[in-house]
Amino acid sequence: MNPLFIKELQAIVGEPYTLSDRESLAVYGYDATPELENRPGAVLLPGTADEIVRIMQLCHGAGVSVTPRGSGTNLSGGSISDSSGVVVQTSRLNRIIEVDEENLTATVEPGVITSALHRAVEARGLFYPPDPGSMNISTMGGNVAENSGGLRGLKYGVTANYVMGLETVLADGSLLRSGGKVVKDVAGYCLNPLLVSSEGTLGFFTGIIVKLIPKPQVKTTMLVHFSKMRQAALTVSAIIAAKIIPATLEFLDKVTIKCIEDYAHVGLPLDVDAVLLIEVDGHPVVVAEEAAGVETICRKHGCSFFQTAKDADEALKLAAARRIALSALARLKPTTILEDATVPRSCIATMLEVIQDAAKKHNVTIGTFGHAGDGNLHPTCLTDERDKDEISRAHKAFDEIFDAAISMGGTITGEHGVGLAKKKYLPRLVGESGIRVMRGIKHAFDPKGILNPGKIF
Repeated sequence: MNPLFIKELQAIVGEPYTLSDRESLAVYGYDATPELENRPGAVLLPGTADEIVRIMQLCHGAGVSVTPRGSGTNLSGGSISDSSGVVVQTSRLNRIIEVDEENLTATVEPGVITSALHRAVEARGLFYPPDPGSMNISTMGGNVAENSGGLRGLKYGVTANYVMGLETVLADGSLLRSGGKVVKDVAGYCLNPLLVSSEGTLGFFTGIIVKLIPKPQVKTTMLVHFSKMRQAALTVSAIIAAKIIPATLEFLDKVTIKCIEDYAHVGLPLDVDAVLLIEVDGHPVVVAEEAAGVETICRKHGCSFFQTAKDADEALKLAAARRIALSALARLKPTTILEDATVPRSCIATMLEVIQDAAKKHNVTIGTFGHAGDGNLHPTCLTDERDKDEISRAHKAFDEIFDAAISMGGTITGEHGVGLAKKKYLPRLVGESGIRVMRGIKHAFDPKGILNPGKIF
């Protein structure tokens, strides 16, 4: 990048927070997505919203691209810049500005770590439900940009369901405020849902207001073993059909179970095809009724073992088994391709069979886990990107998996985003008219195309 332009950037954020040496840029040249890497021209770490405004004004005038970045946990290449662009990293914008107990809201900067917000509000008896698997490192700005889900998405919804207000710096440096603390607001277009999940292509979030709810009084955690994967999948559908909505209804297949047990020795069975991790929470009477209902359904569908956590420590241990699934799988081979094909809940059993068949057909190892209660599955291919033939077979398997998901009325991504990795699939899902409308929205917000270019389309 032009040294004179870098000096102009330094004048905004300060020399210590402007990175342009080769070693530093290498760190920001990739995120959690395999096979994708590209060093940016510079990296900035602003400390105020005003600095982001000035960065966008400068870059807009010079036609230099800007890629927003949180902790780099993105799984679709969404936080990878082009080589002539600037990465703006949000780690210094990490204040929880306010927890408003009267209005049940929290106001945060984009660099706040998700679990830090959880702790801050739960200390006051409040609850922010979205809990992505990366919550101990992912940032709120990234969560909003990707509309992150998590283990509690079945009952409580995803990030979009909790965003009430946004302060967003647009491509030209102008400031857009949308929504706020009011529960009802129908003045003009509803912009928050458009900005949520926009993957950094429409604006740069500098302030986020989220809705809070009362913390559930009690929780019961259950682990259920199944000798056949299909039994587990049909049990998921039966629980929902019985009008029981658990806070968590998670699935682990045999490959994933073995990897977790080898890694963490948490006591998972090695002689079953699948396990379900189920949590119900809320009022004690309701939780007791729902837990009993869940057990009845699981036993009716032929579970081989049903365990209820005896205390909070055991519940935490069982939940941890699911949260470390990706880490455990990643130990098996150098490259881990984690996807998130999502289907209607009634199609889970069929989708699991499609994943197994695709893995067998293309001779690749795929472990599947995920949020079975909301149809969001994570088929995870364990491979080595240096083996070009195996990588090619892995991508062919995922082509079949995504085509099947679309044919079932599902989608190509439930929470990871399109980014760079999945943009070839998007036209199959939304068609030419869908792409045309999305491109029109992008042009209205960012006519020069400098915000996170190359993503989605």
